[in-house]
Amino acid sequence: MGTFGADPHKERSWNQMTQHAKRILGPLPFLGLLVLPLALHGQAIEELRVSPTSIEVPQGETVSFEVEALDAQGNVVPDVELRIAGAGQGFRVDGAERTVTGTQGGTTGQLIISEVLPAGAEGQPAAARVPIEVGYPTLSSAEIHAPEQVFAHTAVDLRFAAYHSDGSERPDVGASWRSSEEQVASVNRFGELAAHQAGTVTVTASYQGVEATREVQIQEFPTGSLEILGAVDQVRMGDVVELEARVTAADGRVYEGIPVDWGYSFRSVDGVRQPGATALLDNGRFVAQEPGVYTLIASAGPLTSRHAVEVEERHVVQRVEFQGQGRVDNVHTSDFWVFEGNDGRDYAISGTWGADGWAYMWDVTDRSNLVKTDSVQVDARTVNDVKVSPGARYATMTREGASTRRNGLVILDLEDPAHPVVASIYEEGLTGGVHNAFPMEDYVYTLSAGEKYVIIDVSDIYNPRTVGEVQHENCRIHDVWVEDGLAYSAQWACGVLIYDVGNGQWGGTPENPVFVSQLTTPGGRTHAVYPYYQESTGRLLVFAGDEIMSRRGMALEGGLSREPYDPETGEGGRPSNTAGYTHILDFTDMDNPKKIARYKVPEYGTHNIWVEDDVLYQAYYEGGVRVVDVSGDLMGNLATQGREIAVYKPADPAGYIANAPMVWSAMPFKGEVFFSDWNSGMWTIQLQPREPLAMEEEEENDN
Repeated sequence: MGTFGADPHKERSWNQMTQHAKRILGPLPFLGLLVLPLALHGQAIEELRVSPTSIEVPQGETVSFEVEALDAQGNVVPDVELRIAGAGQGFRVDGAERTVTGTQGGTTGQLIISEVLPAGAEGQPAAARVPIEVGYPTLSSAEIHAPEQVFAHTAVDLRFAAYHSDGSERPDVGASWRSSEEQVASVNRFGELAAHQAGTVTVTASYQGVEATREVQIQEFPTGSLEILGAVDQVRMGDVVELEARVTAADGRVYEGIPVDWGYSFRSVDGVRQPGATALLDNGRFVAQEPGVYTLIASAGPLTSRHAVEVEERHVVQRVEFQGQGRVDNVHTSDFWVFEGNDGRDYAISGTWGADGWAYMWDVTDRSNLVKTDSVQVDARTVNDVKVSPGARYATMTREGASTRRNGLVILDLEDPAHPVVASIYEEGLTGGVHNAFPMEDYVYTLSAGEKYVIIDVSDIYNPRTVGEVQHENCRIHDVWVEDGLAYSAQWACGVLIYDVGNGQWGGTPENPVFVSQLTTPGGRTHAVYPYYQESTGRLLVFAGDEIMSRRGMALEGGLSREPYDPETGEGGRPSNTAGYTHILDFTDMDNPKKIARYKVPEYGTHNIWVEDDVLYQAYYEGGVRVVDVSGDLMGNLATQGREIAVYKPADPAGYIANAPMVWSAMPFKGEVFFSDWNSGMWTIQLQPREPLAMEEEEENDN
């Protein structure tokens, strides 16, 4: 049942299991998490001994492991309650069977085992970590892919593909290459074939016991001229220019299939040559990240063409004004949602992390005075996610870490938005924990234990019922967002998955979801997803965010801090350090989705995403709220192209962890930007109209 009260208790109540799980397991993605319900022991455990001490498992196979609990004298202690999990990607852990199954070769991780202490026990629990390495199956065949036409005095890329016996292709193959006729064509170690003259050559490539050959016919380079089409004289930083290089004969005939190499030279506006890459020029697509003059160069065999482009500043920066804060300083704040209630006033609901299941209701009509109107407590360690349905008929709260180990979804009736009523607590198929949910008018798409999402009919919020589910292979899931009858899910190493759950184009319904498309992202840490139809280009874009809660191995490594400063121990109170960025994906052609751009600020990590009117509102954890221009064609890293409109870091000296920005979610609403901060509660800011450029320059001159 829910508990209501305007001012919940201030104590930080953490049960013992949560404390030691946080210390031992840390903020990693867990695969196959299981607490074994064995009898609690009375002997002190000195060591957990795992055999083998390292696990090597081939893709598609399963290996076993054993665990012994030993006391200080080395005696085996029976019936010890253990928590068994896998941290990493590419494998699956079964704690009950004590097995690890390899699902993706070339990946690594850890098997993490810790003792579950009884309530009231003191000291640290025994724990063990075992490295896991997933190997590839043996290769059985290979082939070389080459263009149909190759011309003398040009270079083309060849591709060596090696396959396992099940037909799957080995990624990242570094083959050894050789040519039968070096004077005709040579091939380097990267598979780039340089054609020197007309003739025939046989190319051979080999890798780990498999070999492939390919005969390549090289033609004479045709006589003609090269011109650049689509070039412009002036653009802004971040604007993408689509170029075409065309080789034509004297009679005007266009030659097809002739490879073109692109390059550029650069002259800065102040005469100083900028270091590093100042532009991208990829297969005729050009985007600049510094102002200046760029000379674009196209070459094909002996032919060359040039065109100069002047690139100007983008000038999109807007000032930010603080509007108000609803401080939460006794616990961590998680997700939030802002909405207009049926009484015409503006409200927000916010969740809490590791704080005994509290959620808060706010009246935010006066942006300078965010007022807590009520609170709801449910049996949970964390209310990670809160959202409000279209029309604000009901709200959802997710539950993790319930004392009964029966979690589930809480549905709130918002008839009185200032004082909601628990309409139902729905547990069917959701007892393993609910991390996120997405409410629509009559359905809620609810994550179940990180394995799938369950589709619940909530046309009657007091009597919900399950009508469908989506579990895609062995993919772990973290987030789901539904738009226009399509469900977009963020599924870690599996990337972004799309199912038809009512769009109808692929025949799907909430009761019978149909798979539509999938695209993986580099790094395999797809955590958050936001679909966006870009009217100016007609493209369906998906913004997919990483989440990496550790910077281990990076120059700025740091750590993760979850507790306030403790003056007695000197521990806690440190800002967190995260990593990860936003991938921008083009799903306009569902059969051929592709990654087109990214938004990457290297020293911070992303969290939740919102896009509206060609503006990205990115919660970037300790990097604050970042507002980014995502208009027009997108390419490269938007953070280096002058597209950042505003950045706001909510430092609060009275926060749960003082002066440590950690923005969880951001959401534009009625002209302001609301956001929640892990350490300091609810905030609202307002972007001011951008001043005319002439006024900005005049102000700078006055200074």
